[in-house]
Amino acid sequence: MNDVWSGYSFTPRFYEIDSQGVMFYMWYLGHADEAMAAFFTDRGLPYDDWRSLGFDVHVVHTDLDFAAGVRPHDVVEVLVSPSRIGTKSFTLDFAFRRDGETVCSGGLVYATVSADGRGAIALPARLVEMLGEVRPIRPSR
Repeated sequence: MNDVWSGYSFTPRFYEIDSQGVMFYMWYLGHADEAMAAFFTDRGLPYDDWRSLGFDVHVVHTDLDFAAGVRPHDVVEVLVSPSRIGTKSFTLDFAFRRDGETVCSGGLVYATVSADGRGAIALPARLVEMLGEVRPIRPSR
């Protein structure tokens, strides 16, 4: 689990492309969410199981930096890696790559919450284990 994960790729769908001929910015977050779900499934802790284990996550912050646009018919690979693991939240870095070039990078901060609605909770040990090693994939801010 020490390598940056890259198990999700996509080609933008027709409706994801805007009038400038590039993927509309909001779709990057949709694909980041798909990549996050695939990341945890691949590591043995599918997102669909979290509530039955007593926890869930809420996105509390996101940021994206664009270097180039994703165009129709591009095949895009999404890299995912934990860049911070706190006591009640964690950050996943994302990098969208086309032909080996990073076209967009970003991060999503997730706060862990109780599945019964009682609010923020400490990161469950199983989740911390599945996150693995902290390996930022974007430049420090």
